Amino acid sequence: MRPALQAVRAAGEACVLATLTAVEGGGPRPAGTQMVFAADLVSGYFSGGCVEGDVAGHAAACLADGEPRTLVYGEGSPWPDIRLLCGARIEIFLERIAADDNAVAEMLAAWAERRPVAYVSDGYARVCAAEVSPWMEAVVERAYDPTPRLVVVGGDPTALAIAELGVRSGFETTLVRPKGPAAPPPIVGVAYRREAPAEALAAVGLDPWTHVAVATHDLETDREALRAALPSTAAYVGLLGARRRLAGRLEELRAQGMAEAAIARLHAPIGLDIGGKAPFEVAVSVIGEITALRYARDSGSTSTTSPAEAAGASA
Repeated sequence: MRPALQAVRAAGEACVLATLTAVEGGGPRPAGTQMVFAADLVSGYFSGGCVEGDVAGHAAACLADGEPRTLVYGEGSPWPDIRLLCGARIEIFLERIAADDNAVAEMLAAWAERRPVAYVSDGYARVCAAEVSPWMEAVVERAYDPTPRLVVVGGDPTALAIAELGVRSGFETTLVRPKGPAAPPPIVGVAYRREAPAEALAAVGLDPWTHVAVATHDLETDREALRAALPSTAAYVGLLGARRRLAGRLEELRAQGMAEAAIARLHAPIGLDIGGKAPFEVAVSVIGEITALRYARDSGSTSTTSPAEAAGASA
């Protein structure tokens, strides 16, 4: 919702921020999901069509009178004619956000600077900072992480497919093709760099919300990319290549002085084992693996294996 809040703020308009604060019985969106309503803008969704029209009416009233309100749909709702097809019960909190709201200003500044922040609000007072202690009246408690990024090193159809699917999946995506064509690839939303991998990755900046997919067919380019990415704080580093050659490539990294802890971060062969080898099949497996790992931080589960195990090396 940050792009929508930024657009409304730039226009000097107030808006209503709607937050899904509770979900019971399952539903299409998790708690914490948000929508933005303004005079000429609606962004986001909660149910895929069951309640959005009604929420819009309440948002218009909230925008007019400035009073926060909680909406309940499903069991216990005052509007029994509005039914969620999934049978869930949801609560949605509406709050009016002024164009010069300080908390939202800090949220957007942190977004631009790739800083994680927490946002807490009771509908009248709101705070956004690196650490916030909620107060008794607070209704909304939400963490905002930087937008996930994806850096794809390579230039063949598989690398292009990974980059394109990355953009469609919500990643800020950069394609790195050392000494590649001057013209960028015809993929909307993909940034393009032609430097050597180390220089390009340093320019992009590898932080805990950045994912690197090394998908070239050039051993030296792969080595340089891995030397730069593995010791960094990047959330994910994956390498495209045959399983039978993996043990040798890991030994090359060790011979070059790479620490075992850094090597252990490598996901290789890259992607989930879904069996497909066509460019977009590989892309699905790569974005699937990255997505699984992003959410496995909470669930504690992942379907991937360590590179040492994949290569048949001893523990």
